[in-house]
Amino acid sequence: MFKHEKKLNLLFFNWLTLSLIIVFIIIIVGGLTRLTDSGLSITKWELFSGVLPPLNSETWNRYFELYKEIPQYKILNYDMNLHQFKIIFYWEYAHRLLGRFLGLFFFLPLLYFYLKGSIKQDYMKSCYLIFLLILVQGFIGWYMVKSGLVNDVTVSHYRLSLHLVNALIIISIIFWLILNLKENTYKKFFNFTKENIPFLFLMMIIFLQIILGAFVSGLNAGKIYQTWPLMGYSYFPNDLKIESFSNLFDFNNHSLVQFYHRNLAYFITAYLLLFSIKIFTKYKKDLYKPLLILLFILTLQIFIGVLTLISDLNIYLASAHQISGVLLVFSAINLYFNYIK
Repeated sequence: MFKHEKKLNLLFFNWLTLSLIIVFIIIIVGGLTRLTDSGLSITKWELFSGVLPPLNSETWNRYFELYKEIPQYKILNYDMNLHQFKIIFYWEYAHRLLGRFLGLFFFLPLLYFYLKGSIKQDYMKSCYLIFLLILVQGFIGWYMVKSGLVNDVTVSHYRLSLHLVNALIIISIIFWLILNLKENTYKKFFNFTKENIPFLFLMMIIFLQIILGAFVSGLNAGKIYQTWPLMGYSYFPNDLKIESFSNLFDFNNHSLVQFYHRNLAYFITAYLLLFSIKIFTKYKKDLYKPLLILLFILTLQIFIGVLTLISDLNIYLASAHQISGVLLVFSAINLYFNYIK
């Protein structure tokens, strides 16, 4: 009996690990779909159809004709041919196909573990939440795509950030669950004690930075100022006019969004350095390794971010910047997990 339960727990752990890898791949493909402006190539939400790509010329032409009806084609890609359309189509198709695969890959084993009834209920409750968020993610994805089909040449940066953040919440819950399984424990993430607040605040500002990064990406705000450390010839962008308090919250302003994204990175760095001093002065040796990993990933993230900016948004660097952002979330969660007793 004990041996069977051990095998089931190992199967559960491996399933979650593979789920995390799949979500990670989906985030990478989703980022590349955005960077290649491919997200609007499929103009219908094909919930049950569209599993197979177009298999003949007639189907390809039908998809292309639908794409020709939206502003992105009429304003930006009016000279696009069918071969070029196929390239952006396959990026969006791959992103959607992976999302469908994740849904099935998560649901079927989840049903199996539910019927077995041998997995701890705390773990299962987290999995139910993950599956719900996966379903919601599909709706958010279409909600995002819809925003670029009528009046705009791209999707809403607000909806883009919502889509990305929900993906990060999904992968964060899976990662937290995996850490618990490895230690054979169940630590609650939202434990608002005096000691935990600094860690939770760190997580909050990292997620806020990712939201701002999605704003920058969605608005193509990285194309406005491509110099560092200054924005052009000054610290504050010279094309900004702050005439009222409400102007500070104009997240449609490309320059302001990039300014906030840069400066929140500086704030996170300063906060983490002060945090590190506190950990080292209190000789919390069990936190040294996860802290050093977090500091390394943060340094890498900033370095790649600067390179992305001054390289005129090189697609490979931009993708690496997003990947390191996910790793930053992982390393911050790992530090917090090791701190909680």
